[in-house]
Amino acid sequence: MALLSVSVSAQKDKYVYTEASEMTLVGKLMPGKTANPYHRADTALYKGFTRRENHMVRMSSGMGCVFKTDSRSISILTEYGQMDDPTNTNVISARGYDLYIRKDGTWHWAGSGVSPRKDMCRPITIVDKMDGSEHECLLYFPTYTEVKSIKIGVEKGAELQPIENPFSHRIAIWGSSYTHGSSTTRAGMTYPAQFSRMTGLQLLSLGCSGRCLLQDYYCDVLVDVEADAFIFDTFSNPRADMIRERLVPFIDRMIEAHPGKPMIFQQTIYRERRNFDCATEAYESKKQEVAARLMKEACKKYENVYFIQTNATDKLHETSVDGTHPSDYGYTLWAKSIQKPLLKIFRKYGIK
Repeated sequence: MALLSVSVSAQKDKYVYTEASEMTLVGKLMPGKTANPYHRADTALYKGFTRRENHMVRMSSGMGCVFKTDSRSISILTEYGQMDDPTNTNVISARGYDLYIRKDGTWHWAGSGVSPRKDMCRPITIVDKMDGSEHECLLYFPTYTEVKSIKIGVEKGAELQPIENPFSHRIAIWGSSYTHGSSTTRAGMTYPAQFSRMTGLQLLSLGCSGRCLLQDYYCDVLVDVEADAFIFDTFSNPRADMIRERLVPFIDRMIEAHPGKPMIFQQTIYRERRNFDCATEAYESKKQEVAARLMKEACKKYENVYFIQTNATDKLHETSVDGTHPSDYGYTLWAKSIQKPLLKIFRKYGIK
């Protein structure tokens, strides 16, 4: 214990720490509207959430920050709030960090890490032994954890400065565990994060695992979000009867609150549990059929409403982690599958 304490103290002494919120935040759904900068919605203001939902909208999934530094190593020191331990998501994604560095105009993975459960206050070195030149960095925050403080450590004497947001526009995306990032190995492998790196467009995630059911109280939040466009993964969680009952009232509220803004709904993906499970096949087929039929009517009725297809699997249907959630590769396929249709829609609204 004494040796461990000395080691942690020495690591802290090597670095100068700065709160991540002093850098440029990316993926922040409601900037300046939450007391904790790493929360996605203010649960003191928006009511109706269950206890579980309150926890999820306080998770930092989809968020990150950008900065530049010439430090040879980067350390992270975290003060955690309420934590989650999802069984199908890598702990590095759930409560750790994922670092990318811009090289030749594109984002390259640089490092990831997480504090050990037995010593959550220990700083982690996320990248080390760099060349000492200036680098532009993109740091993704935990997907399934509330954080109270995220401090970025650089070596004493090194530079640490915010840079301009490298992603353009503000595009809100609300969805299920898929959008939240379930079964990812790292936070940067969610499909919204991958899509942003592929296109340079900023997605603002309100993914809430299992709880995207077209509820009015989530709509209360989305009504107040300032965004250039809205994307929805709203057909993954609700039953077919919920979709029939709630979809049109949800669309009506969103259109009234955001006139002229594109509202893009995604068909839910093929859940690979359907391969041989006949009950799941029937249940999922019904949901997809109802969603497709109602969205066909909605697209005719509303000028700025769209419906796009998704894909997160290959020909062998083996990209799933647990039969429901895609692997990192599955999420890459998802991001690629929506890239062309989304960009085509966005161009109509000057989003590029």
